Amino acid sequence: QVQLVESGGGLVQAGGSLRLSCAASGRTFSNYAMGWFRQAPGKEREFVAAIGRSAGSTNYADSVKGRFTISRDNAKNTVYLQMNSLKPEDTAVYYCASGAGPWAYMHAGFYNYWGQGTQVTVSS
Repeated sequence: QVQLVESGGGLVQAGGSLRLSCAASGRTFSNYAMGWFRQAPGKEREFVAAIGRSAGSTNYADSVKGRFTISRDNAKNTVYLQMNSLKPEDTAVYYCASGAGPWAYMHAGFYNYWGQGTQVTVSS
């Protein structure tokens, strides 16, 4: 059974930083893409960042380019999201997802396992 457990969320002031982690188990982590999505209150879930299985391929939403960095450690079965220069509009529940294949997918439909989410709140 695949499990994804996010951690690292919290409350931060605008301009601050947070690093989210997602620990995966139950499948061969290095074979699959990993992604981060987020959902703000009253809004649909949206793509944030994705990384291919080899970490050589990444994709980002335009809203986070230059501020967020996705990375993975295949030896630790963990994916990270480093978030810098945070803005109040980044406030959301952030979800980790494991892909159906190896590519850095940007669409939620290509992810078949999801974590429970971690809350990120950015105060102005």
